[in-house]
Amino acid sequence: MAASRRPTLADVAREVGVSAKTVSRVLNEDGPASAETRKQVLAAVAKLGFQPNLMARNIRVGGPDTTIGLVIPDLANPFFGAVARSIEDTVRDRGLTLLMGSSADDPDRERALTDKFLARRVSALMVVPSVGADHSHLKTHRTTGLPVVFLDRPGVGLATDSVVSSNRVGAREGVAHLVAHGHRRIGFVGDLPVKLYTRRERLAGYREALQEAGLPADRALIANAHDRHAASAATAQLLALPDPPTALFAGNNIVALGIVGELARSKRKDVALVAFDDVELAGALDPALTVVAQDPEEIGRAAAATALARMDGDRTRSRTVTVPTRLIVRGSGELPLDDTTESSAKGRSSTPGPPSPARTNRSRLDSSPASRS
Repeated sequence: MAASRRPTLADVAREVGVSAKTVSRVLNEDGPASAETRKQVLAAVAKLGFQPNLMARNIRVGGPDTTIGLVIPDLANPFFGAVARSIEDTVRDRGLTLLMGSSADDPDRERALTDKFLARRVSALMVVPSVGADHSHLKTHRTTGLPVVFLDRPGVGLATDSVVSSNRVGAREGVAHLVAHGHRRIGFVGDLPVKLYTRRERLAGYREALQEAGLPADRALIANAHDRHAASAATAQLLALPDPPTALFAGNNIVALGIVGELARSKRKDVALVAFDDVELAGALDPALTVVAQDPEEIGRAAAATALARMDGDRTRSRTVTVPTRLIVRGSGELPLDDTTESSAKGRSSTPGPPSPARTNRSRLDSSPASRS
C-alpha cells in the first residue's frame, strides 16, 4: 500500500478546478473571488483535510506568527510546568499558541531553540537563561520590535524585560524562621552550577539571615546538588560532620525531595527543614514540609502580560518584575531542638543566638499525629 501524504494547495485547486493562486486568495482573504468559488474551495479544503502552512505565509508576507516561543531548562520540573501553563492561559485569550522547548540548562541547546523560534517568526520570545549563555545575538531582534522576556533569571548581554522571584528575601525569611526556632547550625544545600542566579541569590539570603542573627557562616555547612540523588548524598555528608547541622535549608524543590528522602532513610525526624519552593504533596509528608513558596502562576502571568504589552506598542524602558514569595508553615521547619542537642549546640557556639522556643513548641508538636507516628 502506498504511503499517504498530506494534501497540498495544488490538490485543493485540482479538486475545485481553479488555479492555486485562486485557492490562496480565498484562504488568505487577500483578493477577489466569487461566493460560489469561495464555497467550493472551502468544501474541498474540508474534504481533503488541507491545513494551510501558516509559517510559510507569515514569512512570505513578512508578518509575525501567531505563536509565543518559550525556552525552559527542564520540562519535568513542576515549577516550570506551572509557569508555562500560566503563560499559555494568558496568551490564549489573544489567539496565540505557546511553543515550548527544553534547554537542559545548556547554552548551546538554548541558542538552537531560540534560533528555531526566530525562524518561525514568533510573536514574542520568552527564555529561562542557561548559565553561561550570551543573549547579545537577540539585540537585533529586540531592536526591531520582537518582545523578549527573561524568566526566573536575568539574561546576559541584552537589556530587556525580566520576571523573577524575590529569591534573596525569601531565603532570608526561611532561614530566619529556623533561627527563631533555636537553630544555630543550619546547613544549606543549593543547586548547581554555583554561578546560577537563583542559587547565588538564595545563598546570599541564607548568609544575610545568619549575619542578622549574629551567627557565623560555616562553609562546611554549605553543600551543592543538582538532582535528588546528589541532594540525598549531600545531606548524608552534612549529617555525618563532627559538628552537624540541626536544621537544613533546601535551595529548591528538587533538592528538597532529596533531603526528605535521606532524612526518611536515616530515620532523622530531629532535623528541621525549610525548602525554597513548594513541592507536590508537601502537606502529606511526616512532618509536613515548611516552604518558602514561589508563585509560578503569577510569574507566568506577569511574563505573558509584559510580552503582550510590548506587542501592543509599549516602548517604555526595560523593567524587572519581582514576584514576592511567602513562607508556608507546615511543621518541618518548626521542629525544636531537644535538650541534649540544644545544650551541645550552645557549648559549641561562642556567639549567643536567639532564645529557643523548644520547650514551648514541644508539647504542641508531640500532640500532633505527625509527631506521634
